[in-house]
Amino acid sequence: MAAKKAAAKKTTTAAKKAPAKKAAAGAKRKPNAAFMAEFTPSAELAAVVGSKPLPRTAVIKNIWDYIKKNSLNQGQLINLDDKLKAVYGNKKQIKMTEVAQAFKHLKK
Repeated sequence: MAAKKAAAKKTTTAAKKAPAKKAAAGAKRKPNAAFMAEFTPSAELAAVVGSKPLPRTAVIKNIWDYIKKNSLNQGQLINLDDKLKAVYGNKKQIKMTEVAQAFKHLKK
């Protein structure tokens, strides 16, 4: 009897999920407007990413491009050069998860 109930539950949940997959596959997602809002970087951050207003996503991308270009990445740690020390404080290294702290240097 328990096997019949389990089989019945599986078919009802599978039937509910199938139409959702078809609808999501055909529709394109719109980016959230909050992610596309442009911010002006401070002078310290502008030395790394440029002085033009950028959305937050582009700021992080430009920081990672700078890190890769200058070979500052060491596994989970990032060595800071003089420009990045101005952004992240007077540290020698930061963790990958700390890269987003650069948002403190953005102004609307």
